[in-house]
Amino acid sequence: MNIKLMERPRAALPAPAEGVHQSGQATFAQEHPQASQAAGRQGIVNTMDTQEILVIAEAIVQQAEGVIALDLVAQDGSPLPAWTPGAHIDLIFDEQFERHYSLCGDPSERRRWRVGVLREPAGRGGSEWLHERLQVGDVLRARAPRNHFALEPAESYVLVAGGIGITPLLPMIRELNRRGTDWRLLYGGRKRASMGFLPELEAYGERVSISPEDEFGVLDLKTWIGDPQPGVGVYCCGPERLLDAVELQCAGWPDGALHIERFRPRSGALEGVAGSFELVLLSTGKSCIVGPNETIIDAIDRLGLHVPRSCGEGTCGTCITAVVEGIPDHRDSFLMGKKRAANKTICVCCSRALTPRLVLDL
Repeated sequence: MNIKLMERPRAALPAPAEGVHQSGQATFAQEHPQASQAAGRQGIVNTMDTQEILVIAEAIVQQAEGVIALDLVAQDGSPLPAWTPGAHIDLIFDEQFERHYSLCGDPSERRRWRVGVLREPAGRGGSEWLHERLQVGDVLRARAPRNHFALEPAESYVLVAGGIGITPLLPMIRELNRRGTDWRLLYGGRKRASMGFLPELEAYGERVSISPEDEFGVLDLKTWIGDPQPGVGVYCCGPERLLDAVELQCAGWPDGALHIERFRPRSGALEGVAGSFELVLLSTGKSCIVGPNETIIDAIDRLGLHVPRSCGEGTCGTCITAVVEGIPDHRDSFLMGKKRAANKTICVCCSRALTPRLVLDL
């Protein structure tokens, strides 16, 4: 590929700053090779380099009230990086906004990415900027796709979407339909006029149930999801109240059957006592004290490394990192079930430590 890339340089490892400790002896990784090997077996790969691609807004399409679809192409016209259903990209714009958006186009179309953007007047300003100021032909920066909401193997799929939460499910539907796999979708919203991508979904016929709240009331999850069924994967994306209701409905399902993507943290997830603890990086042995008003990811920056990040609230999974030693104080809304209970990974943008020392596979 001949995509113009702007690489965020890996930070040099300078002389230790105040509060940063670096032993002249063997690193933690050298002294504990079994810990490094175990981290590798967890499948966590967190490179310190992130690449940014210059993309152009080729088209801006009004999909519904308050919902636009952005078609993005590489500035130099080259094919864009490949992706799979459930993936998202980070968009950086106006030198102040960095937001992640689910890709909702066709993964086989390498020339173009499509994302859907809900206008949120009470949000942090990013969606307002895209709705009000972005023009066709404007250049944005984007990071290559990452997927923390991928389709896992199942015999059949139950999909539930609320509002803009339909976006990551659209390519899933195309893929499942292409495979000939059994699937069905329940799609809710405040009103029909605010629900995007309806013509595309209505073409699937009876597999899709469109259920605006002002016409049908709240979604009938008990009937739609039903009792636990072996071999069925449940995928849901939407507002918090929908996610909570789906989690409650799936409480008796096998672990790993339910897959959720959040746009905002769970209520109260980020709260808790903020004490200090020691942070150690496995690869270099560098360490520092993470203060009560500092995040782990900021401390990692202080130690001279850069971990990719996006939401800053523990919802997207971009910063997930393997834990070698110590017990995380999970404050994210991303890790679920056995993965969360295993304490082998941590979202370093918001979580902390329950032990005095935390060693990360970085």
